[in-house]
Amino acid sequence: MLRVLASFLALILAAAAAAGPAMAADGDRRAFLIKNFALENGKVLPEAKLMYATYGTLNSARDNVVLLPSHYMADAHGYEWLIGPGKALDPKKYFMVATELFGNGKSSSPSNTPAPFDGPRFPVTSIRDNVAAVHRLLGDALGVRHLRAIVGFSMGGEQAFQWAVTYPDFMDRIVVTSATAKTWPHGIVRLESQIIAIESDPTFAGGDYKVQPKTGLQTFGAIWAGWLFSQAWWREEAWRAGSPPGATFRTVFEGLYKDFIPGADANDLILQMHTWEAHDVGTSPGFGGNVKNALASIKVPVLYMPSATDLYFPVDDARYEARFIPHVTLLPIPSLWGHTAGAASNPADAKFLNVHIGAFLQGTDTAR
Repeated sequence: MLRVLASFLALILAAAAAAGPAMAADGDRRAFLIKNFALENGKVLPEAKLMYATYGTLNSARDNVVLLPSHYMADAHGYEWLIGPGKALDPKKYFMVATELFGNGKSSSPSNTPAPFDGPRFPVTSIRDNVAAVHRLLGDALGVRHLRAIVGFSMGGEQAFQWAVTYPDFMDRIVVTSATAKTWPHGIVRLESQIIAIESDPTFAGGDYKVQPKTGLQTFGAIWAGWLFSQAWWREEAWRAGSPPGATFRTVFEGLYKDFIPGADANDLILQMHTWEAHDVGTSPGFGGNVKNALASIKVPVLYMPSATDLYFPVDDARYEARFIPHVTLLPIPSLWGHTAGAASNPADAKFLNVHIGAFLQGTDTAR
């Protein structure tokens, strides 16, 4: 794998490079268990497992907590581009709680849950289910009743918006990068095409496969590759940054799709795509499917940072949603790196994100 792609994928899939020796004791992942966890679709998981990690130290007032909800197939290390001395989240100041979505292969997932919810029988978990589980974790395991902030990238941003709607007084502010409060229809088309790609492999066998459906997974990866970065990223050959001599378009593309998410389980991938595509803050209780009213209910300041070239969550969708959020700063990330810009996939975006998120958390709006 080319170095530029390997470094980004390691980040986006939550194997980010260590942030330095000052963080060596942080980031240890652990499990929080919930017995008889009721999902909003009516199913009950006899035991739900939620994986998480912490960074920094919880102060005596328990008021320095920043929640970092994970993105697609990520683990709790997916925000280390934001954590460390000189970055937006200094562990000497904040206590960070990084959580992992159901379906990532470590938290409760199709691949690690016994019958009757094994494999394709695992119920679809919603963003609200994930938020409810993390709410339990914070209160029951950590004694945290209020958050300084929530910072979320991609599906983590979907969670941040849901927190602000479901628990409007639980946090002081939220930051959303490369995400929207609703998965709009074009995004569902993309996700469904990737699900179909996996399920069309005969080896998939309706989800009861004996070996991973390799052909379906590679087709899934090829579709994903077409959406991950912007058209300009490919046109300007931004992939050459950090690549070894002799790198070509073909080697970059093959590196992306042949093993896009190393070691991932097909049912886990599909479960999280169903979670993603179903998300809509407007379907939260009390809003009757009205996304405008749900967004208008958000009380806290919002730093909304779409990528200017995101094909997953287009900047126009973010502009539309921002019209209904009372206290919003809309600050597009000026980047060619598409969806990945929201997770600091290159040095320029990392600097932009850290500067503006850091200022926002301190109450300084650098965008105005």
